[in-house]
Amino acid sequence: MTQSDRLDATFAALADPTRRAIIARLASGEASVSELARPFDMSQPAISKHLKVLERAGLISRGRDAQRRLSRLEAKPLGEADEWLEGYRQLWERTFQRLDTLLEDLQAKDRKRARKVPRKKSP
Repeated sequence: MTQSDRLDATFAALADPTRRAIIARLASGEASVSELARPFDMSQPAISKHLKVLERAGLISRGRDAQRRLSRLEAKPLGEADEWLEGYRQLWERTFQRLDTLLEDLQAKDRKRARKVPRKKSP
């Protein structure tokens, strides 16, 4: 699977709010399907489908602990997505810095112009 394919799978999996909530929950530790289903108004099979999408994207791994099948967060795909997004964050940061500089220059010119304009005296 190429990096582009992995990013596609990551962003597709994260496009769903239920899956993002599952990822957020797993950030605090492993959980079973029933534990993950508890806050949602959906069946365990529906949660299992979400987990399969997350697993195919590499965002979670699943294993057994005695009778329970636990899911755990896998950080690598999120790190790759963050790395990809970081380039765009830097681009926007540079753009905003240039905009800030332009605004500061315009404000300084306005202040300078305001000082040069003679004020009308009232009669």
